[in-house]
Amino acid sequence: MKALETAHRAPTAVLAEDEPLLADELAELLRTLWPQLQIVARAADGVAALHAIEEHQPDLVFLDIQMPLLTGLEVARRIAGACHVVFITSYDSHALEAFEAGAIDYVLKPPSADRLLTTLRRVQERLLQPAADLRGALSRVGAAPSLPRPFLQWINASRGAAVRLITVEEILYFKSDQKFTLVVTADSEALIRKTIRELGDELDPAMFWQVHRSTIVNLYAIDSVIRDERGNLSLRLKNRAESLAVSEAHTHLFRQM
Repeated sequence: MKALETAHRAPTAVLAEDEPLLADELAELLRTLWPQLQIVARAADGVAALHAIEEHQPDLVFLDIQMPLLTGLEVARRIAGACHVVFITSYDSHALEAFEAGAIDYVLKPPSADRLLTTLRRVQERLLQPAADLRGALSRVGAAPSLPRPFLQWINASRGAAVRLITVEEILYFKSDQKFTLVVTADSEALIRKTIRELGDELDPAMFWQVHRSTIVNLYAIDSVIRDERGNLSLRLKNRAESLAVSEAHTHLFRQM
């Protein structure tokens, strides 16, 4: 039986996470906290994850819930108990209650050693038992009305030959630049491939406002709102010298300021 074999050999895992820096961070934490665990494959989308699970037949799979092509939930439904599952998620506490109710293990983004260690201890106990078919539990989680779409918490941005992980709290504004979008912090600029429209759907509206068809600004980065003699608005920032124009279509956002 697989459970008996697991007890006498190094357990294996597939790591499915579409954010390369997060995948690297999680893999490093796993090597530190569970040296015996062998990561036999990594995948950046749900279809690749399914193929890796079929090829390697791991004891365990770490599944990012929001992956391209197939979500982590869809992958877990399709494998139907072929291996143990740990979800990688940035969902809030209400959704995590649903996971707990379904006895589903998860790792919060960004991963922390303490939380991951708790998950790994539970997983090690479960490896002695057959993997559970999670389709029933996942149907309850998927139907939970309190399961929100998480807002972006960080951006992977190109800066020369490097890729930088930038938390949204650092970002002062986004500005479209032809095929790319410029990400501006207090001391740096970088490029991403997301459009302003995509960012508008993914960012927390309590923190970020679109003030122009090409510009989204972090409200906490605004120092003052300036009105010129023609009535045009612009935004002065706290930590940058440039000002940002506010288009007429968005001036209503600042009427109470």
